[in-house]
Amino acid sequence: RCHTQCLDLLGLCLLLVTAPGSQGQSCPSHCDCVPQRKVVICQNKHLSSFPNGVSADTRLLDLRGNSLRWVEHDNLAALVYLEELDLSENLISVLEPNAFSSLLNLRVLRLRANQLKLVPMGAFSHLANLTTLDLSGNKLVILLDFTFQDLHNLRHLEVGDNDLVYISNKAFLGLVGLRELTIERCNLTSISGQALSYLRGLVTLRLCYLSIASLEEQNFRKLGGLRGLEIDHWPFLEYISPHSFQGLNLSWLTITNTNITMIPTSALRNLIHLARLDLSYNPISVLESWSLHDLIRLKELHLVGTRLVSVQPYGLGGLQQIRLLNLSNNGLVTLEESAFHSVSTLELLRVDGNPLSCDCRLLWILQRRKTLGFGGRPPVCTTPMEVRGRALSAFADATLLDHFTCQRPKIRNRKLQQLSAREGQAVSFLCHAEGEPTPVIFWISPQRRRITTKSVGRVTVLPEGTLEIRYAQVTDSGTYICIASNAGGNDTYFATLTVSGLPLDAALAANRTYYMGDLNDTNQNDTHVFLKFTLDLKTILVSTAMGCITFLGVVLFCFLLLFVWSRGRGQHKNNFSVEYSFRKVDGPATSGGQGGARKFNMKMI
Repeated sequence: RCHTQCLDLLGLCLLLVTAPGSQGQSCPSHCDCVPQRKVVICQNKHLSSFPNGVSADTRLLDLRGNSLRWVEHDNLAALVYLEELDLSENLISVLEPNAFSSLLNLRVLRLRANQLKLVPMGAFSHLANLTTLDLSGNKLVILLDFTFQDLHNLRHLEVGDNDLVYISNKAFLGLVGLRELTIERCNLTSISGQALSYLRGLVTLRLCYLSIASLEEQNFRKLGGLRGLEIDHWPFLEYISPHSFQGLNLSWLTITNTNITMIPTSALRNLIHLARLDLSYNPISVLESWSLHDLIRLKELHLVGTRLVSVQPYGLGGLQQIRLLNLSNNGLVTLEESAFHSVSTLELLRVDGNPLSCDCRLLWILQRRKTLGFGGRPPVCTTPMEVRGRALSAFADATLLDHFTCQRPKIRNRKLQQLSAREGQAVSFLCHAEGEPTPVIFWISPQRRRITTKSVGRVTVLPEGTLEIRYAQVTDSGTYICIASNAGGNDTYFATLTVSGLPLDAALAANRTYYMGDLNDTNQNDTHVFLKFTLDLKTILVSTAMGCITFLGVVLFCFLLLFVWSRGRGQHKNNFSVEYSFRKVDGPATSGGQGGARKFNMKMI
């Protein structure tokens, strides 16, 4: 934007130089005019009102840097042929409705750096030919519905650097021809997907320096014609949902200076036509394998200043057409050829500003240095010390194998480890290795599962290479293989574990301590949890006593009936029935029992 304005100003200055003293009767006082071009320049003239005497056939009127405070319809009514009007850097706080309605031929209107707090409805009415509108640098708080409804041919709109807190859902209604929109340095905390849905013809959208914390799934769904999207300086953005870019068909995407910590793989999945991706200045420390595999047409990838320390094997897998890769100013020690889908298409590589270790892992770069460019900034070695500070381009072909070498890993202390343990005990196997570069150590379990330092749960590998089993199980028995690997090769080591089961009493006591811990074990598929219920001697005695008391109670009740009958001296019938409800006995031994009414038929003899 600044570049364009500078070119315009330079052109006007050249016109003034080629036509000195061109002021005529139609030129207002304190202004400079170029009648042949129909240009009137009143820049920085301390004007507090619109100048009088501007020719009616003027095509360009420049009133920048004055003290104008408002714009009324009468101020510009006579300039019916005006095509460009620049009112930037004034004190304008009021726009009268229909203020520009007489300027039917106006194509460019600049109101940058004024004091506007509100644009009233109808302020831009009848400006059907307007193609560029600059409202940046004002104090706008809200964009009202129908603000731009008559601007059908508007191509470029800038509303950044305002105090915007809200954009009404119909604020952009009518902007069917808008191609470029810039919203920056505002107080917006969200972008209305409904407001953007009216911009069906939008090609470029720039959203910079905003306080938005998340991208909603409906934000860009209706922008099918959008080809470029810039998201820059969103310090509160930490997560991009998988459907954030759904419906888009982007050619380039920039997400820079945010707080995302990983490549938004799911969100990028549908952008199959993306040719340029810039994720610079985000705290992304690892480029994981196949994280960009859906971007089969990607030609440029920029990850500058992201604190990147590792590019995993096939971290660039799927990028079949990559031409430019910029990983400068990170913490990379190396960049291996295995990270690429193919290096045959690579034309420009930037890895300067990284603490590179010049060993065999970088040999592939030197082998292609005649066809591979470094953008004028060749990589520099940090280690080993004998080549520290030397650029990769400074090595002669004959000396490459003297410096760019690797030492195959060698596992130290190969003493056989054959351990026996009981279930529940902690077990560990040592495995330490030397090599250049430092080997990566992982283990293979008897069930052929890979165990690494990233494994979580009951079985894991410590940073120095030790295999640790926190609670051993019988199924852990078998042979474990330690593998130390680097670019120079591999070394292996075997260890054996035998786990015996616990006696029944000990197993019951241990159930509570380690079987429940297996619920969170993500490395074992044969996790079991045993829930056992047992009866001890105390429970049996209590249950027996409760049953005896119930039996004795029934017997005493029968004797009571005999006593009552005998006192009645034969006045009762010999046959009678008694209904008796047994008392429900609570306790471990009768937990499954049920109470109920019982009827006894008795005959007294």
